[in-house]
Amino acid sequence: MSISVEQIKAARAILGISAAELSKISSVGGTTIRRYEMGQGIPNANLQNIIKIKNALESQGIQFIGDPLKNPGVILHLDKQSSHDE
Repeated sequence: MSISVEQIKAARAILGISAAELSKISSVGGTTIRRYEMGQGIPNANLQNIIKIKNALESQGIQFIGDPLKNPGVILHLDKQSSHDE
């Protein structure tokens, strides 16, 4: 499943993390993340980087919902997030 720039930004906002923090947990360069976030829709990006970003955000409790182009959304599952904070 693809994710959109809007979903990446929303996920970061919900988690309260910066692009630099997402870079650390995803192993994708901060400059690369910021470049993706300057666009709209599905990032024109290396698929491996998108998978790393998606997996990193999901590991923090984010669930990506909806069609990434028509109705992109995210949900935060607090039970997953709190287990990672311990």
